[in-house]
Amino acid sequence: MLANLLFAGVVMFQQPTGEVGWDLVSMWHNMGIPAKTVVAILFIMSAWSIGIMIDRALMYSAARKQSRIFVQQVAGALKDNKLDEAISIAERNKKSHIAKVVATGLSEFQAASAQVGDEEVIEAANRGLERSVAIVHAEMKRGLSGLATIGSTAPFVGLFGTVMGIINAFKGISASKATGLSAVAGGIAEALVTTALGLVVAVPAVWAFNYFTNKVEAFDVEMDNSSMELINYFITRRGGKK
Repeated sequence: MLANLLFAGVVMFQQPTGEVGWDLVSMWHNMGIPAKTVVAILFIMSAWSIGIMIDRALMYSAARKQSRIFVQQVAGALKDNKLDEAISIAERNKKSHIAKVVATGLSEFQAASAQVGDEEVIEAANRGLERSVAIVHAEMKRGLSGLATIGSTAPFVGLFGTVMGIINAFKGISASKATGLSAVAGGIAEALVTTALGLVVAVPAVWAFNYFTNKVEAFDVEMDNSSMELINYFITRRGGKK
């Protein structure tokens, strides 16, 4: 039965004239209220996902660009033991994920150095780095759950429109007391359009979610490596003062 309905829909779309037109305006006017509601929801979901994609892409690009600059500049400052200068460099690269972590670690190290012993200084700096990594990770991951939700639910929203379209198709048959193509054309159009829109919204969202998740995992590795290198630097610095 479903195969016959889909075949009828293809035939309907191939007709140059008829009750249901090819253009979007005609299909919109021939849709029922449930199908229009589904289409409106899918457009909102699509706009939301596109907004998240643009926001995350810009943020990750800026983080990558500023991190390259920061790493090059801060290496010389740490080599000369100029912690204040290193913190100043980090503050000038606020969009860098590595700069945020390193700045927190340096600040914790400086604050604890004048108050506690060597072991406590390293532990305080390590705790500060762990907190900073967790905070930056949450910032980097913000919005990705929305993409996952859209990617997983959009097909079902489209499927709901499909079901309503098929119901309207049978209503057309019942109202006209006929089984011809004209009786089911409107319902089949609703079903096919909402199904296609659901997939069009879901597929890019799933792709973007997987892509950005891999980006966040790469950022996490970079922050963890930077934290470990900074802890080693603190240990070496404190050991050199003995």
